[in-house]
Amino acid sequence: MALCIRNGLTNRKEPFVPIKEGEVRMYVCGVTVYDDIHMGHARSMIVFDAVARYLRYLGYRVVHATNFTDVDDKIIARANERGIDPLELSAGYIEKYFRDAASLGVRMADMYPKASENIDCIIDMVREIVDRGFGYATPDGSVYFEVGKAENYGRLSHRRLEDMEPSGRIASDEQKRDPMDFAVWKAAKPGECSWPSPWGDGRPGWHIECSAMVRRHLGDKIDIHGGGNDLVFPHHENEILQTEAVTGDVMANYWMHNGMLQAKGEKMSKSLGNFFKVEEVAGRFDPQTIRFYFLNTHYSSPLAYGEEALSEAKSALSRLWNNYRDLVSYGKSGPASGDGAEAEAAAMEAEFREAMDDDFNTRAAIEAVMRLVKRTNRGMGDGSLSASGAAAAAAAMRRADEVLGILPPDGDGGDGLLDSVMEILIGLRGELRGRKMYDLADGIRDDLKKAGIALEDSSGGAKWKRT
Repeated sequence: MALCIRNGLTNRKEPFVPIKEGEVRMYVCGVTVYDDIHMGHARSMIVFDAVARYLRYLGYRVVHATNFTDVDDKIIARANERGIDPLELSAGYIEKYFRDAASLGVRMADMYPKASENIDCIIDMVREIVDRGFGYATPDGSVYFEVGKAENYGRLSHRRLEDMEPSGRIASDEQKRDPMDFAVWKAAKPGECSWPSPWGDGRPGWHIECSAMVRRHLGDKIDIHGGGNDLVFPHHENEILQTEAVTGDVMANYWMHNGMLQAKGEKMSKSLGNFFKVEEVAGRFDPQTIRFYFLNTHYSSPLAYGEEALSEAKSALSRLWNNYRDLVSYGKSGPASGDGAEAEAAAMEAEFREAMDDDFNTRAAIEAVMRLVKRTNRGMGDGSLSASGAAAAAAAMRRADEVLGILPPDGDGGDGLLDSVMEILIGLRGELRGRKMYDLADGIRDDLKKAGIALEDSSGGAKWKRT
């Protein structure tokens, strides 16, 4: 089965065929940096991190760009409240973004273009839109895209123009020829940051920055354009109009949108006040738990946020870590003969790839890993699994984890130092039991239990796991 992606533009699953063989160019809409990122942002970041990882797993050379909107009404308003320059405010939140991204186990994109650093190509694109008859300047020095001049508006959101109402960040303006027209260049107002242009000092509209930066950094047409499904209309619809007005071709071959993270029955957002900052959540849960929580649901589905759900994810992941640790240990000390489990490991990898090829179905991919754990647990329990079989299964899990990022961070059982300490404590407890000093041996077991580590005695010796 080849990779298939549900394309938002056609609303159906389609085989993935890159524009250039062996290469994928992907642009994901990032954040407006006027505040800390929240868990709704985290979902999109983790989803498209997993997408990029899987494309690389398949052998593609991926060029992944995620933008920062660092010039915006909200940024200017917040900077004015604090009495600082808007770009100083946004620079501070960009720095914080990277710290928060690291706390989610999100790998760096290849580039992070900023609106403020691409003003020249934005102005060039606005000029082309006007020259081609799709835009018009107003007396105050703003420039609007004339929606009525474009064809097929609404094909991404699957809505008709006559059924739409003006939306987005651009308020109704009497200078517009039609309420649906949107600003691609906004005339400067007193106290705002601005740049010179052929129409007067101003700054970019929200939608134009992505079209211009995609074109500059990735080309006229890209393979995948991603973002949250709240961006379908008007942001992505307007991106399509702007780019096609200039290039005469589709902007992206595949459009992907992650479902919204919901809190209190509504989309998590700063404007609704129902958001949870990544910094706060990452202080209570490790990156693997947060990733497991998000990736255990298909990316396009809505997801209800709650601390209880994260705690349940932590418990489930703890069991997976313990099973993985047992496999690693068994691979070093298990019997030489027995079931090699190579077939089980190969089956898991085939199931994993089949799941990911089906529109990046990370939930089904995790289930494939869990099935391998269940099969090998039986073999370890009755001694029928060979050491080489356990090692093969653990290696297959690590390869899958290059995409998922949910196994212990050191890659070979986790907690390398803790492993060594536990070997010492288990040895000491065994020696105490051998001397019939059961009260001291039981004391070690009880103290470890209080610390969140359980000891289990078996015919093959004591094993430990997190509780």
